[in-house]
Amino acid sequence: MHRTTLRRRLAPLALTLALAGSLAAWTDSGSISAADGAGASAADSRPHNDADVAFAEQMVPHHQQALEMVDLTRGRTLPDDVRTLVDGIAAAQGPEITTMTGWLTAWGVASPSASASGGHMGHDMGDMGDMGDMSGMGGGAMPGMMTDAQMSALQAAPDRTFTRMWLQMMIEHHQGAVTMARTELEQGEYPPAVALAQSIIDSQTAEIRTMRQLLG
Repeated sequence: MHRTTLRRRLAPLALTLALAGSLAAWTDSGSISAADGAGASAADSRPHNDADVAFAEQMVPHHQQALEMVDLTRGRTLPDDVRTLVDGIAAAQGPEITTMTGWLTAWGVASPSASASGGHMGHDMGDMGDMGDMSGMGGGAMPGMMTDAQMSALQAAPDRTFTRMWLQMMIEHHQGAVTMARTELEQGEYPPAVALAQSIIDSQTAEIRTMRQLLG
């Protein structure tokens, strides 16, 4: 076969092999996300430890409850600055849930229940008492988690007290998330989880300041 013809036939093959080699190198570096979009790199072999798993396992339902609190604002008349805060919380925490669920899937860990706080929306309100002062609220097992009774009280609150209750509860909820994130910073090993923990500390600390200002 003529050399020129042979080179022409081999050129596309050489280009294909070169591109395949580059793609493989890029994938090995962790630059390509998993095809399922779950938030973990398809070839991410960076080590993780029990603290990383616990962080994701606990923060997923913690974020989910924050989104439940966001849902309770739908149909309510809120001041514009409070609505802006609510929308920001929803925009941040939804994608973070997807990211952390992806890590758990990649690590072979079952994702937490979609509603770890339980079926709080249908409870009897007769024994709730006066919920006007929320300063002494206790949470669930995780820092800052609201109890079923607290969530039901928030849902049942009249408009004149709802916004204040919501802000007070979300401050406590955010404080719990910051506590959990600090534990991840101290004990975690997986770089993306440590980075997310720092992001949660920064963003939610800022939101706590905003909510305190809104409460006056």
